[in-house]
Formats: sequence, structure tokens, C-alpha cells
Amino acid sequence: MIHVKPASEPARFHEDVRVPGLRAVAEMVGKPPPYRRTKGPAHNQRTHTIKEVDGSTRVVAVTREEDLRPSDLPDYWTKCLDDVMRSYNEVCAYSCFRIHKVTGARSVDHFAPRSRAWDRVYEWSNYRLACSRLNARKRDFSDLLDPFEVETGWFRLELVGFQTLPAPGLDASLSFRVQETIDRLGLNDTELRSSRAKDAEYYWAGDVSLRVLREESPFVAIEVERQHRLHPRDVR
Repeated sequence: MIHVKPASEPARFHEDVRVPGLRAVAEMVGKPPPYRRTKGPAHNQRTHTIKEVDGSTRVVAVTREEDLRPSDLPDYWTKCLDDVMRSYNEVCAYSCFRIHKVTGARSVDHFAPRSRAWDRVYEWSNYRLACSRLNARKRDFSDLLDPFEVETGWFRLELVGFQTLPAPGLDASLSFRVQETIDRLGLNDTELRSSRAKDAEYYWAGDVSLRVLREESPFVAIEVERQHRLHPRDVR
């Protein structure tokens, strides 16, 4: 992983995502919505079925936002997926590979999970661009390092086996968190390692430029430069 600079909120985000999202949340817990509905039917108040000690069940209305299930929350965030892609140069925050619109599966990751932070479900600052594979691995775990807070250099790349490792010299607690993030996301699985190796080999063979490597595989590009493994044409 490398540092990801938070992007500015897009102009239409409030109207397209935050307004309908927070309005839906309020309606689903039976509260007055913060934004007036001008069209379309309101969301019904959600109910949960409670199982009693004696085995009977009863249906209760949901009245607290934190009791909503993630599946209850409408996916208005998908309306800003093109903005997320543009804002983060189409690069997955976790794998550090470019997500191609034609062949890649792009997704919005809620860094603070929907199951634990209802008030951040429709907030731009909580979104990270992620390929669907890494998003599925992150799931609702909260022990990962945030790409917005990661400093470039905390994660190092070994340029033989192409494993991702904690940088030497980190304090013990940070090194542990870096390794925990690597393990949780499976950053050293065979496919990711082989993809890094392929990108590096293409660059070293002169088949792609350093500019293209930075666009397609920025973590590899950073480590190639840091470790002085540049192609001769790029050495100054």
C-alpha cells in the first residue's frame, strides 16, 4: 500500500448521494427526514423479528439508525463511482493496481463499515476506491490501516519474490499493523505477486515506460525507483 491523498468531494455528491441516503435512513427508522422529499415514495419504516425465550416471535419497529442492517441501506454511493474512479486515478487503494473499466470490477469501499458507522455510509470522506476482490477481503474488519493515513514507505516490496513487507525500522506496534493489513487483505497471494512481477519485468525489458508503470502499478514504480532498479533510459 501507498499513501492515498483524499480527493475533494464532487459537486453533485451532496445531491446525488448524501441527501437521498440520509433521507432514506430517517424514513426507515420513523424519524422526520433532514431533507424534504420532492418525488417518489418514502421508504417504509423497517421492522425486526425478535425471538423470545419461550420460542415465540414478535415484530418490532426499528427506531434507531444503528439498528438498521447494512442490507437495508440503499446503495446511492454507486451513483458516484465514476467520480471515485476519476478522483483516485482508477487505482485500487489496497492492491495499488489500476482498475480498468473494461476488465476490472470497481467498487466503493466504506472504510468505516456500514455495519458500524451508519452516519458515514453516505459521506465522501469514508469512500476508498477498491477492486471488488480486495473490497470483499476487507469486509467489515476495522483493524486495517487507512490508505489515507498510510505513509509511503511503510510497506516495502521485495523485488525478487515480489512480497509486500513492513518496512525495516518501523516501531513494533506500527510494524505489527502493517503486517496485519498485509495478511488481512492477502496482499501476498500468488496472483498479486505475479502481477507485480509481470509489471516490473515489462518495465525492465523496456516494453513500458516509467510513466505507464506509475499509472498502472504505482507501488511497483515507487519501489523500483526507491531501490535504484530503474531502466537505463530513466537513470539520470
